[in-house]
Amino acid sequence: MARQKKIYLDESEMPKQWYNLAPDLITPLNPPLGPGGISVTPEMLAPVFPMNLIEQEVSQERWIDIPEEVRQILFQWRPSPLIRAYELEAALGTPAKIYYKNEGVSPAGSHKPNTAIPQAWYNKQFGIKKLVTETGAGQWGSALSYACAQIGGIECKVYMVRVSFDQKPFRKILMQTWGGKCVSSPSMETQAGRDVLAEYPDTPGSLGIAISEAVEEAVSDPTGKTRYALGSVLNHVMLHQTIIGQEAKKQLAKVGIKKPDIVIGCCGGGSNFAGISFPFMYDKVNGADIQIIGAEPFSCPTLTKAPFIYDHGDVAKMTPLLAMNSLGHNFIPAPIHAGGLRYHGMAPLVSAALRDGLMDAVAIHQSECFEAGLLFLRTEGIIPAPETTHAIAATIREALKAKEEGKEKVILFNFSGHGLMDLVGYDKYMTGQLHDYEYPEHEIEANLAKLVGYPMPK
Repeated sequence: MARQKKIYLDESEMPKQWYNLAPDLITPLNPPLGPGGISVTPEMLAPVFPMNLIEQEVSQERWIDIPEEVRQILFQWRPSPLIRAYELEAALGTPAKIYYKNEGVSPAGSHKPNTAIPQAWYNKQFGIKKLVTETGAGQWGSALSYACAQIGGIECKVYMVRVSFDQKPFRKILMQTWGGKCVSSPSMETQAGRDVLAEYPDTPGSLGIAISEAVEEAVSDPTGKTRYALGSVLNHVMLHQTIIGQEAKKQLAKVGIKKPDIVIGCCGGGSNFAGISFPFMYDKVNGADIQIIGAEPFSCPTLTKAPFIYDHGDVAKMTPLLAMNSLGHNFIPAPIHAGGLRYHGMAPLVSAALRDGLMDAVAIHQSECFEAGLLFLRTEGIIPAPETTHAIAATIREALKAKEEGKEKVILFNFSGHGLMDLVGYDKYMTGQLHDYEYPEHEIEANLAKLVGYPMPK
């Protein structure tokens, strides 16, 4: 009997609702806080986001309908395939069954359009004419540029972290082909950018800085027709990504698997990890025995070393205080090639899941990740993004552990994006130019010292 490599769903089987983890958390989610420690109201967020997305951000509804117009655009690449990694299994000699959800098949090459399309659609419904955002590795900026082109009638501007702007020129070009405008951050176009450049002219930039610039431009538009869009961290972004895990459940069922033993995703701000894992956290809350692992870089150890605190999402402190694992909003990461994993904070929902024991976290050096990426591409044939290699490295660890234990485990991981525009990173690894970096404890302590007096989450 021929083995089945790819597991597909018919378009009619694509989920019609997103799953919201918030009502199923063991401990209620801490609210975002404004000046003076006052809980942020939806009205306070109105200059930044359209009210229809704010309603999703604060919702306690478990299931939220996906608009049919949004589904029609998602059909361009969804449902995405679930793939059995037979060749990787053979190379590892593991009895584990390894499956990966291939989100690299989207037009932008990653999971990011899953939220970019609905965000652009909801903003257009609200009458917004321009979206401003930030991007690290460029995947989110590419996705939002694509989404604005698909929805039509919305201008897109992207502040791209300087080190990635320099490392990944083709991402900038990709944004431009879809009509997006991409600028290096920090820039001279905002007060936040000018302030950073005045103090740190040679800074590699950070997502926190780029967020400050994007939010500043959005809220300062006198016409009121500009809003900010975020590709990770916030609740409504996590919500939109849960289409990934819901599809994976249906696909595993098609080959007789009721549940995976292990679910793995890489972690930066939390979006692709939430997408694959939250639907399985729902099962875990309801008694299922599933291990869920978030894999992050040693150079940005948000889950493994950062405390669960209230902190701002950006350097200029323009965002509300969020209850999350944070390295401090002044954190400037090392210029590793996994640009999408260089954020100082973790999504409040993911942070809460870690606090509640619904998941585990592991930090991995980039050399091990690139080595895992090379093994994957030489066995499975697909070049993974540097971010995705963190999930692959964690998967390989678990597959080898299953080999040692002699157990036939089912491992599911999210292949969050391809690396066809990240070949410079692979070249530097193969030529010995990449070095591992562990973020020093004393620098974390120095960042967090500036948060003394901030409220603490429950």
